[in-house]
Amino acid sequence: MLLRRAILALAITLSALSQAHATAEHTYEKGEYGIVAGGWAPNKHLAIAVHGEGEGAHDKFHAYLMAEPSHVRLDVLDDISHENNLDTAPDAYYASWSPDSHYVAIAFRTERHIMTLNIYAIEGIHARLLATPDLFRKAAGRTVVVKTDGDMRTYVPSVTWRGPRSYELNDYRLFVEKDRTLADKLDDLGHLSKMDDGRYTIEFSAHAIITLDRRNRNHIGRLRRGGFEL
Repeated sequence: MLLRRAILALAITLSALSQAHATAEHTYEKGEYGIVAGGWAPNKHLAIAVHGEGEGAHDKFHAYLMAEPSHVRLDVLDDISHENNLDTAPDAYYASWSPDSHYVAIAFRTERHIMTLNIYAIEGIHARLLATPDLFRKAAGRTVVVKTDGDMRTYVPSVTWRGPRSYELNDYRLFVEKDRTLADKLDDLGHLSKMDDGRYTIEFSAHAIITLDRRNRNHIGRLRRGGFEL
């Protein structure tokens, strides 16, 4: 239930941002690093913050690992920057920490209804980007071709940690396709609806337990059907 509420909250946020403004922006003062939603680590010694330069902060925008309570920069997080973000406001970024503060998952928008999920291992004062499991590819197969800028219209992932090296990953996606081939591949993890123009909307919703081994490799548990009430 908590996981579905988290997914629903993200979906509502996406919808509200889309209807009101294309982006959630913040102009930062010099030396201002805004802590993201859920950004405080359980140990209270670390946090995730964002900062950028210029009006709307789209210049040199990055996410950072911070030392707390001194609020000093420790490391730049790979793959979150002005090159791939849509929003610059701190509360448009969603962090989920492992209970021992050794891992953090961060979700953020790269397009209006498309989010990206990055997972990092905290190694001393550094944050190392790990591979993110792909539940959709596991369900549909690697040979399925889906264009992010076309067929996939919505992607909302979220993480809920169950232990130091275990988390529940929820993956919700919405596609628009000319036929029902994708829905047939997804089986009960998909939901099919026909549009007035003859095309199909195909929802994918699944969750699974992900376990990290000692080398931080992902082991994906059984895929289970998620909710389609978004």
